[in-house]
Amino acid sequence: MNKPIQQSIANIALVIADYDDAIAFYTQKLQFKLVEDTDLGAGKRWVQLSPPNSTGANLLLAKASNEQQLQSVGNQAGGRVFLFLHTNDFWRDYEFMQQQGVEFTEQPRTEQYGTVAVFKDLYGTKWDLLQPAAN
Repeated sequence: MNKPIQQSIANIALVIADYDDAIAFYTQKLQFKLVEDTDLGAGKRWVQLSPPNSTGANLLLAKASNEQQLQSVGNQAGGRVFLFLHTNDFWRDYEFMQQQGVEFTEQPRTEQYGTVAVFKDLYGTKWDLLQPAAN
């Protein structure tokens, strides 16, 4: 008997310029948990971060190692929103992030799918902070 396909995305790689700066931003300003930080030698590390109480994919920080990769830092989706951070309390997280100096590029708005606002990480990568609408 064949097993049904069961897959999941475990990590989303985010190209960054500096491990420690990125870890500080995500853990302090977004309250992410540092899941793992393992030195792999030659300046390379395996760094995984997770939003609070998340059971989904982790963010895997990947330090740019050449000029081509460095050019993609902050622009991994060609200027579009790249990542979507879901929350169960939009206003709590929005206000906390504002107090931490996180840059929002727009005022919060209500859409059919929920309450949302776009923000930038320390390198300019665009994210949605989103509280999905109740079904």
